[in-house]
Amino acid sequence: MEVKTSLLDNMIGVGDMVLLEPLNEVSFIENLRKRFDHNEIYTYIGSVVISMNPYRSLSIFTPEKVEEYRNRNFYELSPHIYALADEAYRSLRDQDKDQCILITGESGAGKTEASKLVMSYVAAVCGKGQEVNKVKEQLLQSNPVLEAFGNAKTVRNDNSSRFGKYMDIEFDFKGDPLGGVISNYLLEKSRVCKQPRGERNFHIFYQLLSGASGDTLMKLKLDRDFSKYNYLSLDSATVNGLDDAASFRTVRNAMQIVGFMEDEVQLVLELVAAVLKLGNIEFKPESRVNGFDESRVKDKNDLKEMCELLGIEQSVLERAFSYRTVEAKMEKVSTTLNVAQAYYARDALAKNLYSRLFSWLVTRINESIKAQAKTRHKVMGVLDIYGFEIFEDGDNSFEQFIINYCNEKLQQIFIELTLREEQEEYVREGIEWTNIEYFNNAIICDLIENNQNGILAMLDEECLRPGTVTDDTFLDKLNTICAEHQHFESRLSKNSKFLTDHSLPHSCFRIQHYAGKVLYRVEGFVDKNNDLLYRDLSQAMYKATHSLMKQLFPEGNPAKVNLKRPLTAGFQFKASVGGLMRNLQTKNPNYIRCIKPNDKKAAHIFTDSLVCHQVRYLGLMENVRVRRAGYAFRQPYEPCLERYKMLCKQTWPHWRGPARDGVEVLLTDCSVPAEEFAYGRSKIFIRNPRTLFTLEERRRACLEDLATLIQKIYRGWKCRTHFLLLKKSQVVVAAWYRRYAQQKKYEKIKSATLVMQSFTRGWKARKILRQLKYEKRCKEAVTTIAAYWHGTQARMELRRLKTEARNKHAVSVIWAYWQGTKARRELRFLKKEAREKHAVSVIWAGWQGTKARRELRCLKEEARRKHAVAVIWAYWRGLQVRREYRKFFRANAGKKIYCFIIQRIMQKYFLGLKTTVPSMSPIDNTWSAQPYSFLEGAHTELRRIFHLWRCKKHRGQFTEEKKAVYEEKLEASEIFKNKKALYPSSVSQPFKGDYLEIHKNPKYQKLNSAVEEKVLLADVVNKINRANGKGSPRLFLLTKNNFVLADQKTGQVKASVPLLDLTSVSVSTQSDGFFALKLKEGSASAAKGDFLLNSEHLIEIITKLHRTWTTAADKDQINIDISDEFLVQFKQDKVCVKFIQGGPKNGTSAACKRKNNRLLEVSVPSSP
Repeated sequence: MEVKTSLLDNMIGVGDMVLLEPLNEVSFIENLRKRFDHNEIYTYIGSVVISMNPYRSLSIFTPEKVEEYRNRNFYELSPHIYALADEAYRSLRDQDKDQCILITGESGAGKTEASKLVMSYVAAVCGKGQEVNKVKEQLLQSNPVLEAFGNAKTVRNDNSSRFGKYMDIEFDFKGDPLGGVISNYLLEKSRVCKQPRGERNFHIFYQLLSGASGDTLMKLKLDRDFSKYNYLSLDSATVNGLDDAASFRTVRNAMQIVGFMEDEVQLVLELVAAVLKLGNIEFKPESRVNGFDESRVKDKNDLKEMCELLGIEQSVLERAFSYRTVEAKMEKVSTTLNVAQAYYARDALAKNLYSRLFSWLVTRINESIKAQAKTRHKVMGVLDIYGFEIFEDGDNSFEQFIINYCNEKLQQIFIELTLREEQEEYVREGIEWTNIEYFNNAIICDLIENNQNGILAMLDEECLRPGTVTDDTFLDKLNTICAEHQHFESRLSKNSKFLTDHSLPHSCFRIQHYAGKVLYRVEGFVDKNNDLLYRDLSQAMYKATHSLMKQLFPEGNPAKVNLKRPLTAGFQFKASVGGLMRNLQTKNPNYIRCIKPNDKKAAHIFTDSLVCHQVRYLGLMENVRVRRAGYAFRQPYEPCLERYKMLCKQTWPHWRGPARDGVEVLLTDCSVPAEEFAYGRSKIFIRNPRTLFTLEERRRACLEDLATLIQKIYRGWKCRTHFLLLKKSQVVVAAWYRRYAQQKKYEKIKSATLVMQSFTRGWKARKILRQLKYEKRCKEAVTTIAAYWHGTQARMELRRLKTEARNKHAVSVIWAYWQGTKARRELRFLKKEAREKHAVSVIWAGWQGTKARRELRCLKEEARRKHAVAVIWAYWRGLQVRREYRKFFRANAGKKIYCFIIQRIMQKYFLGLKTTVPSMSPIDNTWSAQPYSFLEGAHTELRRIFHLWRCKKHRGQFTEEKKAVYEEKLEASEIFKNKKALYPSSVSQPFKGDYLEIHKNPKYQKLNSAVEEKVLLADVVNKINRANGKGSPRLFLLTKNNFVLADQKTGQVKASVPLLDLTSVSVSTQSDGFFALKLKEGSASAAKGDFLLNSEHLIEIITKLHRTWTTAADKDQINIDISDEFLVQFKQDKVCVKFIQGGPKNGTSAACKRKNNRLLEVSVPSSP
């Protein structure tokens, strides 16, 4: 049987503040301190969890703890955030109730960590599986992304959330997560331009500069030095314990897991860099003729780099910083901006750019984590929002005002839902409900949000009022309308006591909130509520070529100019809070109140004043009073009877009847007054905590008596067990001894028997041995005699055979000697004859050699004489010629002789070239060697001219059809050579064009009649389905003006697209056949998006499509994008097609697989 513990067991202090006695602020703080000192950071107020930030790691968040609190009753174990998360999850899963978990507290109290713990617990206890784990990982990894862009270092917290976040996690009927939706509230965008001393800008700026690679920073035109950017504070640029470089890597990885594409990450980083560059733009005044000053940009380098990042013309943005255009009906008025107004416009643009980027990030994350199924989902909401903010120095501004307004609404709904839950439980249990007196803060909420006289309504009215509007005029209006309100104070209101209260300045007003009085300074209220961005800047941003700018600044579209004034920040926040309240009222609430124990962010320090301040503005005492207004403690009958049954003899140790009857008998026996409890249908209700503690004291004393009784019974049982064990052992030992004695006796008898048997067997064996030896000696004698006789016979036969052999050998030897003598005589005769013949040959050869040498000498002498005569004759003829022509060759003789010699050499060169000219084949690269160095240029030029001439001759042999094929091959080479791995294998394949023989095949007669133009190409392609990445066969037809996709089986035309609607074609660099046909946005053909196809004849299709489109569009070329990653538009969504190199296991063909909603991955086999 499982032993269950209780909240009341081993309790340090009081685990549930509802049971605290006496109940006052001092005992409340002291109880928190006592539990905090013993590392008990969680305390209950009924079903509300109070969480103290320990500022250190504790061993209470392990997987073992998760299993300990899994499927356990809320009050069954000591207080823990896991108990609340488990209670909410089980209610959602088992009772089909939508849940919400509200986490509040001031900055640094641990709200973000609490939300992470809730989400991690739910992820740990829900179902498992590949898809479920993927959804859980995406939900968890959305936190680092939002923290990087929405969190910052403040004086109170190193990782302070500067926005409110509400996440709806959607579950299926089994309790497995399907997805989620995130809503954000009031990003503190003023931090982008200015940070208080000791605080930082948002984390992403420092993470980008610290963790991005050098190439990334170069592309973004950034430098790692923080001091070069005006928007980054330098006094707290680095924070102990925060590694910005590692955090940047974590954010990049988280964005990839959530589903961001690489190009989307790059677009986001470009906007972050643009904000930093925007802060460095400075202005100078420039006087005009009319006497007014006009602002001009000082250094245009940062402006230029920002415009390059966003794709904006520099002159357009520079004019937007210098002029402002005001439109009213049909009139436009352009006014100049002075330096102060230019700086205001710059900061307004930076704040709007960053806040809209943050909203886009939230929307983009929602696209990735949203549930795919369309069925009804169960929802668990987690609200992580700012707590009540009161700055002691009185520097509370517009941000603190609307934050406190949000907390007033949360307090209102908390009281309403808590009272409603109490009332429902009382009615459900059949106990009479009595009205509870409590402070209703609806009057404060009405003071702020009333549509007629509320502070927000008056602030909006002031912002929209024509004329001069300042913060002082707004305060005057408040003094006029709210002067008599009991929760409003100012220097001029009737509730103020300014004569004695000097803490109320003239430019301030004070509101009595439920958590206390808060002093607000009206300075900046009007400007922050206006949140005005000049229309010129919006239109300039819309003109940017950056992909996100048109989404971020839709109001800048000139075609949709809206002359209405944009909604104010207060109105938008009021609407958001109203929607949040309506959402929360439809769900079952669960509350976590986070408290910061000290301002030093150190462990083991508990500051009473700080904790008391938070207890007050969180309204915790009010929560306890509301919870205790009826019955302080309630418990089901079964656990109550199980816990206290030992206090009554009738219920101990087992009660056989119904649990309620047992509880009635128990309380009657314990003499508990009837007014201290009430019986519900399934629970016992106890009014006063003292009654419960009395029962606990009596139970503790009874447990001590029971422990003594149990020890006595145990000792008796132990002694009896020991005696029985000894008795049993004695019987066993005696039995073993008797067995041992009999075994010894048996072994002695057996040994004697064996000895006698051995002696008898020995005597018999020796007798048989003697008989066998005698028989053996007789057999050996006979054998020896026979052996001697056989030996004598064998030796006699051997002597006879040897004599006969010797006689035969003598005859053979004599014959051999005779044959040898005869052969030697013949050999000597042959040798003598050969020597005589050789001597004659040698003499004849010597005579012939002598004769030949004589003849050779005669010929050489005659040749020398002839050569001498020729040389002498040549010299003589030369002398005669020189004497005859001397009169003609005088001063210019050398030049003429040189020209004559050159002419003869060139004549000889050309005549020789005639015989050495290569063949007429254009691929023959042979050419004769160059005879003289001065002919190098002519030799090279003649080779080029000859090659061109034979190429022309070769082309002249082509027909028009063959010429068109070669032109297509040449165009394919220009497009794909050294760019597409598939190209080399297509060179040897002829371009056939009509692979289907559409005009001959009767199967396609209907399709042939539907296509009126000549078909240039017909082939079967696979159309890729975005949903699963699988292909379906289609007929692809290309005509002069259109391309057609038809069903392969029926021949029915599925799509006919004019070539003029085609903007570009995308293919990969690898050996696959995938290609994307991208259509013009807004055209009728692009209604269903682009086409992603796969074909075995990709090179031919793209080449013919390129030639045909160029002819039809009368333009230069269609854009062909060759890349391993490109975007394809499917209806309203853009999907990235990514090509990766696969292994041998992928087969011989490329395979397409859907990875997520925005990614199709094509695995291409490795080339052999």
